[in-house]
Amino acid sequence: TLYTSRDPAISEPSLEAREVLSQTTTFSALLERHTLAWRHLWERFDIKIADGPPTQMIIRLHIFHLLQTVSMHSTSLDVGVPARGWHGEAYRGHIFWDEIFIFPLLTIRAPEISRALLLYRYRRLNQARLAAKQEGFRGAMYPWQSSSNGREETQQLHLNPKSGRWLRDNTHLQRHANAAIAYNLWQYFETTHDLAFLSKYGAEMLLEIARFLASLATYNSKRKRFEIKGVMGPDEYHDKYPGTEEAGLNNNAYTNIMTVWVLRTAIKSLNILGPRRREEISESLDLTFEEVENWQKIISRMYVAFHDRNIISQFEGYGDLKEFDWEGYRAKYGDIHRLDRILEAEGDSPNNYKLSKQADVLMLFYLFSSEELVELFLEMGYKFNPDCIPANIDYYLRRTSNGSTLSNVVHSWVLARADRARSWCLFKEALESDISDIQGGTTGEGIHLGAMAGAVDIVQRCYMGIEFRNNVIYFNPNIPEELKSVAMTIRYRENWLNIRCDQHTLTITSEKCTVPSIMIGFRENVHTLEPGNSLAFDTVKGLLKIEI
Repeated sequence: TLYTSRDPAISEPSLEAREVLSQTTTFSALLERHTLAWRHLWERFDIKIADGPPTQMIIRLHIFHLLQTVSMHSTSLDVGVPARGWHGEAYRGHIFWDEIFIFPLLTIRAPEISRALLLYRYRRLNQARLAAKQEGFRGAMYPWQSSSNGREETQQLHLNPKSGRWLRDNTHLQRHANAAIAYNLWQYFETTHDLAFLSKYGAEMLLEIARFLASLATYNSKRKRFEIKGVMGPDEYHDKYPGTEEAGLNNNAYTNIMTVWVLRTAIKSLNILGPRRREEISESLDLTFEEVENWQKIISRMYVAFHDRNIISQFEGYGDLKEFDWEGYRAKYGDIHRLDRILEAEGDSPNNYKLSKQADVLMLFYLFSSEELVELFLEMGYKFNPDCIPANIDYYLRRTSNGSTLSNVVHSWVLARADRARSWCLFKEALESDISDIQGGTTGEGIHLGAMAGAVDIVQRCYMGIEFRNNVIYFNPNIPEELKSVAMTIRYRENWLNIRCDQHTLTITSEKCTVPSIMIGFRENVHTLEPGNSLAFDTVKGLLKIEI
């Protein structure tokens, strides 16, 4: 146990440490308490599968690493969740957008931890406001890399070990990190319906992030649409246009569409608040009807570029870039995960080619269902046919080097229904990325916590088909044959749900407690589940089998 002067309810750290030592009992008594604490954690977090020891063991290892990084001990601390855990010096303990892959495991099992991590962001809201103001924007601009006080910690230069040259680092232009914070916040609210948190903290964060993203958007009178210029998407291989020195790209699809989602969600949060609190927060933020009306205009007229008919362009001009010689470079170098380093050492740049380090456009299919995307595109004034999703997935899969451990998580997810065999292979790669140290020795510098948690989340949300939307928890399971069955416990709006699914049946049992009933969606139908009752569904026929 560690004591510091920042701990609550202590006089002085050394005195407190001595006092605790004087009360310490035997080792066996300490071990018994330790074992009990871990048993309680595993009862919440364990995911049981029927695939066999290797996969089951690795899933539990990843859950263990997550709980070593953040746990119930974190709820009273002012800490975020570092991208590489507390396991090494890599990234110097900084907090990135990787949270978007980590939150789902926490939010539906220990929402208290997610709440504490969101409060880490809230306490740095003023620093984010200052950062936005210094860049000429409104609202709150959270950094790409956050640390102690919330200022931007991203390095200005990075070394290419293949060439020995120091290069300008433009990754701070990944403004989509703000959308990730908003997304995590809203998923927390959808799961918990924590109105007190939304009223006191969440709505203010959402509105200030929305205000910032809206101030990024400029109106193009020729197109009669809003654009966002000078940013980077999740793909870090592209940070500027070929032959230019100015950093940033225009109309990154992921950034633009996430901006629309954030603006919609911020407006929704205002409508959820009661009139008194809505008026209070609007006055304190000087948020006017005209400003919200402008958000609606941005939502309805945001620009998204397309090429090759129905392919969403990663950014404007992506379709004009040169195709890359994938086979030639594989034959020459073997491992081409880090094509940015290889090309720079050759005097070339990935900015010249249609290639990506990791999922960018495909993040949209990772975060949103096809129904949600159709709705978003309609609000922007585009007719988006979900039948073109497989073509988009195939297009970008063939042009991605997977230079990030997060990439296989997204790719496995988006392929889960279209190509189950390939999805399973990519899931196994994602699951074993740190076990096998696929990034060339980087695991020794710290685990990749986003990839670990994200791989486990494939089992719990992707293969189980769990989605939280509009006060309903939806299930649309698609269990791979290799898994056979999945069993786990989750917490949704104070209901503890014991869930088991195999190739034929999904059973959801709500433990007895004095809380309101919840709405369970299965395929197109929504059912009410009372505490202490069960629902069982035939996953083959898509029907309710039994209600107990």
